[in-house]
Amino acid sequence: MVFTKSLNIETTRELDVVNLTEKVEEAVSESGIANGLVNVFAKGSTCGITTIEYEPGLIKDLGAILERIAPDEEDFEYLHQQRWNDYNGHSHIRASILGCSVTVPLIDNALALGTWQQIVLIELDVRKRNREVIITVMD
Repeated sequence: MVFTKSLNIETTRELDVVNLTEKVEEAVSESGIANGLVNVFAKGSTCGITTIEYEPGLIKDLGAILERIAPDEEDFEYLHQQRWNDYNGHSHIRASILGCSVTVPLIDNALALGTWQQIVLIELDVRKRNREVIITVMD
């Protein structure tokens, strides 16, 4: 059996981190599936899905590290920027590194996450966006 649910997530700014864990748990409950896999996928090439301990210091640290890995255009000229003039070349690179989905085991109606591990969407574009996140629960 496969259950799919789509979410609309509004982000507020670049490096906005949205905790999706509760919404994923709700989808699992709706699915009626007790054991299997849960995939969380974000549509778009300038956002990411990952797991993290959702606490303010670590969220700021993540943003700082992403800035070192793929700095914004003030520090580095991306070929994407030269072609499209949309100032988000770094956003695409960051999204490619983070990835657009995570898959979590589902065991006895519960996500098999660590104690401090949450599923998050990270906005990497240079402006707020409406993001579609697709949750797929499979037995």
